[in-house]
Amino acid sequence: MNYVESEVLLALNRTTGQTQRELAEQAGVSLGLANRTLQALKTEGFLAEDGLPTEKAQDLLESRRPRRAVILAAGYGMRMIPVSNTPKALLEARGERLIERQIRQLHEVGVQDICVVVGYRKEQLEYLTDLYGVKLVFNPDYGVRNNLHSLALVADDLENCYIVPCDLWCGENPFRAQELCSWYAVSEEEDAFSDVRVNRKGELVRKALGEAGNRMVGIAYICGKENGWLRSRLTVLDGERQYAGAFWEEALYAGDRMTVPARVLPAGEALEINTYEQLRELDSASGNLQAGAIAAICKVFTVQPEEITDITVLKKGMTNRSFLFSVKGEQYIMRIPGEGTAKLINRRQEARVYEVIRGKGLCDDPLYINAETGYKITKYLAGVRVCDPESEDDLKRCMAKLREFHDMKLRVEHRFDVWGQIGFYESLWPAPYSMYRDYAETKAAVFRLKDWVDRQERNFCLTHIDAVCDNFLFAEDLQLTDWEYAGMADPHTDLAMFAVYSAFNRAKLDRLIDLYFEGRCPWETRVKVYCYAAACGLLWSNWCEYKSSLGVEFGEYSLQQYRSAKEFSRLAAKEIEKL
Repeated sequence: MNYVESEVLLALNRTTGQTQRELAEQAGVSLGLANRTLQALKTEGFLAEDGLPTEKAQDLLESRRPRRAVILAAGYGMRMIPVSNTPKALLEARGERLIERQIRQLHEVGVQDICVVVGYRKEQLEYLTDLYGVKLVFNPDYGVRNNLHSLALVADDLENCYIVPCDLWCGENPFRAQELCSWYAVSEEEDAFSDVRVNRKGELVRKALGEAGNRMVGIAYICGKENGWLRSRLTVLDGERQYAGAFWEEALYAGDRMTVPARVLPAGEALEINTYEQLRELDSASGNLQAGAIAAICKVFTVQPEEITDITVLKKGMTNRSFLFSVKGEQYIMRIPGEGTAKLINRRQEARVYEVIRGKGLCDDPLYINAETGYKITKYLAGVRVCDPESEDDLKRCMAKLREFHDMKLRVEHRFDVWGQIGFYESLWPAPYSMYRDYAETKAAVFRLKDWVDRQERNFCLTHIDAVCDNFLFAEDLQLTDWEYAGMADPHTDLAMFAVYSAFNRAKLDRLIDLYFEGRCPWETRVKVYCYAAACGLLWSNWCEYKSSLGVEFGEYSLQQYRSAKEFSRLAAKEIEKL
């Protein structure tokens, strides 16, 4: 049975006695196609001569009836900034949370067996188990893998199943008490960013470059032979590294088209809530829109919330989240502190650092910084790029800028003690032990270097601490941004920080040191930088463990930092023995 036949039979089963024109409208097909389909259904034994569904049809309806649903709700929802720290599933629109509306609509059609795949801030969705009887499945890799992996976790439970993204708001109930074939829902609206279009046969085919596609809604129904196909494909693709960032829909493709037909929904029937502005358009009174960041922008620029436009999330930073916005024809960047940042950053100290470096040509001075909330607004610089750590020219320029900054010998009242911060970040872990089994040995190896470092010459001054490649901005003038960790320290710490962030080995770190010191680095100082690289690797590894406890994952970066702690502690210890 094809999709058109299934829609006509479903329409007949819902309402008897309608005219062929009414039937065609309900099934979403032309009058001529409806007539031909009725004849085909009779030939196949699904309709009796009087036009009523036969026992064969009723048996098929029962075997294909929706029995379960999977709601995918594991992701960060990064594009919802400045709505921060709220899983998209729990966004409120028109007085109802998105996921609760979806669950209610599923219940309305008799689907009670509902699984929610969770990840980011999973504890905030735990209440659904008692309130609605849903089952939660945790995806521990939500930070580094996309929702293909989420669906693969429940691949054995997709027979007669709706698959639903948690960020949809549907005015009309998109679910039905009866289904007869698998489908994937798209909108009749065109979307230049969609991967697919509906062809004349009702198939979903990959669109050509530059061609308009149909907006992908994301809801699907899986039954019959497509269940086995999808389960197999999910298992295969989930095991392949290149699909770590893939959406689950990739598993539906066979060559240039999906294995399931299109169900085309009217424009505006299913709204995806992926951004602050999409939520504002749907419900300007939503409680989630009352973000402190928006209020701060309104105050700084003397505007109303609706005058803040073109809100675009920027690449997620390690510590913070940022978004681009427009006000009065100009573009700016707002920084919002990330999860757990209040324990990591002293915002009053950060504000003092910006006072000290103001006007020194090190970075664009903030237009606004709030020492209480951590909000910061800077002017947007078009055409900016960050340092490429593999570029010799970039490294020369960045090290010259870093040396220029250090030579200013700026001072503040607070200090950044790398060794002390290692223990501090460790104290923030919810459990009194590391995720690494040999952490005690690694930490001991790093701390054995401290006494030797303390005996070396160290001329403390204001040090950036986070002088990594991503914080060097190539604009009209080279800038060094993001000063929130800055404090009094040995300035050579900045070289180590750059190296471990960039996953430099000894040879690359040596080259960085040579560029900074212009080929005149004393051997003891070089070894001291090795020691700092070991300490900084452990520092940021501990930092990652703390962020992980808050549901924020950094994948290979955290492993890389721990590896740096091990390798540079061994290297430094060997070199100290030679001195």
